[in-house]
Amino acid sequence: MMRPVGTYATAGQPPAEKHETSFREALTDPRARLGVGMATLLATAGAVHRDRVGACEAATFRAVNGLPDALYPPVWIVMQLGAFGAVPASAAAAWRAGDGELAARLLFGGTGAWALSKLVKQAVRRPRPVTLLPGIRCRGREAAGLGYLSGHAAVAVALGVAALPRLGPAARVLTLTAVPLVGLTRLYVGAHLPLDIVGGAALGLAAEAAAGLVTSRPRTRCAAARHERASRWDPCGHR
Repeated sequence: MMRPVGTYATAGQPPAEKHETSFREALTDPRARLGVGMATLLATAGAVHRDRVGACEAATFRAVNGLPDALYPPVWIVMQLGAFGAVPASAAAAWRAGDGELAARLLFGGTGAWALSKLVKQAVRRPRPVTLLPGIRCRGREAAGLGYLSGHAAVAVALGVAALPRLGPAARVLTLTAVPLVGLTRLYVGAHLPLDIVGGAALGLAAEAAAGLVTSRPRTRCAAARHERASRWDPCGHR
């Protein structure tokens, strides 16, 4: 008998819901995050120049860098969420909460993002904004070294993405708000340009994904074995 028009091919699960589930699963797959992070990192590294800044990137930078000086005290507090000190602090908090796997991901992902940012800086060698653009407002201690990419953005994304699945609704909202704000604070203090932030976020995403693959490997293997056994089971008794 022909199926009526508009009925679902799979009983109990509409096609739209199946696609939505697949999309969510892709986002939670560390291999997908690793691929997205590396692709974005390579794209931004190829787009930056050592001797000039594009008009759009410069305009975005000046819009944030030109905000009032009175914002600096709260900006400084938010900026510390991307400092290296946030890595052991967050890992220790997860350990005290009894989540050893999360503590390991925070420690490995955050440290990896921070260390790799130093290597990428030496490879790309893009200067700081004060060297590339006139009229920069530098707030606080002037950042030394190279510009691309932002280590603060890398650390903040690595920590935020690792912690997000373990947080409640309110804490998730705070995290999703704070992580992008860390990148904006680096524009505000004059330490980085927008592509530096995007590149740092991409590196942080890749570093967190790699840490997730390493720290969750035993659990993943067990889950894969259970899935394989379940797929071989036949309700009619056939194997």
